[in-house]
Amino acid sequence: MASPKTYRPNIVAFFCRWCSYGAADLAGSLRLRYPVDIRIIRVPCSGSISPQYLLYALMQGADGVWVSGCHPGDCHYRIGNMHARRRLTLLHNLLDYVGIEQQRLLFTWIAASEAHKLQMEAEDFVAAVSALGPARRLVKTLETCAI
Repeated sequence: MASPKTYRPNIVAFFCRWCSYGAADLAGSLRLRYPVDIRIIRVPCSGSISPQYLLYALMQGADGVWVSGCHPGDCHYRIGNMHARRRLTLLHNLLDYVGIEQQRLLFTWIAASEAHKLQMEAEDFVAAVSALGPARRLVKTLETCAI
């Protein structure tokens, strides 16, 4: 186990292609710095993300998972972001049930023009996950959960 001074969390982020990924791209263009602990996966819509993807990321060693999509009313697929919010609310309850801290899952709405908001959310989430420490390996428990 890494000492508290050298521990760096492993965070997987699923970003909507149209908004949140655009904000990450804009942050890079503006040379805004945000933690390198985040691995971004571009998805067509936050509504296309199955809770199984998030659980799989946790099973494979992620210490935190971040899902971000368009603001309500701005979804390119009409209501995909609302479906994502509903699914992730249910997933929070499942994480609590299997003994994983709910703070390891973050859901945000970030528009493509909100690079500074993305930077702040990234810093806050990395700090929160770092404070929790490494995620416990609950592979067997998560594998038995049916979603």
